[in-house]
Amino acid sequence: MDEHKVHHIHERPGHHHLERILTLELARVTEAAAIAASLQAGRGDEHSADQAAVDAMRKALNTLDIDGTVVIGEGERDDAPMLYIGEKVGTGKGPKVDIALDPLEGTTLTAKAMADALAVVAIAEGGSLLHAPDTYMDKIAIGGGYPEDVVDLDADPRDNIKALARAKGVATREITACILDRPRHGTLIEKVREAGAAVKLISDGDIAGVMHTADPDTGIDIYMGQGGAPEGVLAAAALRCIGGQIQGRLVFRTEDERKRAHRIGVKDLTRKYKTMDLASGDVMFAATGVTSGSMLEGIRHTGEFISSHTLVMRSHTGTVRWIKTRHRAKH
Repeated sequence: MDEHKVHHIHERPGHHHLERILTLELARVTEAAAIAASLQAGRGDEHSADQAAVDAMRKALNTLDIDGTVVIGEGERDDAPMLYIGEKVGTGKGPKVDIALDPLEGTTLTAKAMADALAVVAIAEGGSLLHAPDTYMDKIAIGGGYPEDVVDLDADPRDNIKALARAKGVATREITACILDRPRHGTLIEKVREAGAAVKLISDGDIAGVMHTADPDTGIDIYMGQGGAPEGVLAAAALRCIGGQIQGRLVFRTEDERKRAHRIGVKDLTRKYKTMDLASGDVMFAATGVTSGSMLEGIRHTGEFISSHTLVMRSHTGTVRWIKTRHRAKH
């Protein structure tokens, strides 16, 4: 038997929709993927780590009593092993749900045994999640407690830093922006620093980067820059649960990417999406640490036991649970 130690904010009793899959069932999905990926940590093989996570996550999802459709899946962009968009998962006996997933958010982080690799799943009522193509997305995100649209994707980064500082009631030097460390962000980083803010660069893992804006302990106030569109939807799902706001716009580099977007139903290729455009309805989000980071502890293998640390959240109730589990190792 697995042993679960759960710390949570109590959920209001007696709700419908996604009730039956909201706790340990969804946690088990991300736990399975994280444990499988952890066996590849530090081994330098991104593909094997991703494939292990995908296979374990698919197997776990297919045990759930849901009629699930993957609307955000693994990436054609990176020629990754896929839980593909449109794939049906679950037993087919339960509610119709949209599923967004990243079996291994941070393949490079795992391969190099670096911090903050996660296994992530979001489940929402059917039709609630944006069917985003596997392209890039320009993003800006902040945590909860601010007026709507206090920052804007189309504003100058310097103006966004100043606006956020005013809303927070601090000087711009007390603002820290999280940005992916990529050559394409050179001008963005320069402008953020010109405004007086600090920049925390991350090598990978922009779902975690967005989520950090909602956690005061991380010291991150705002996330800015261009990352994967699927990760933008997953990040929006997380912010729906923990509070915060995100704006995003799809970025197309080739005609093939534009055609792919049209095929899955994206009509306005220049639309600016807000949080509720990306993830609406009753949303459930789970993440398990693969490697230890600022948000979750990583998988630990100690003799005959494996330990995991998982965050499970729900938008309807604002429930946030941290679950520590001890699994018996399979030999």
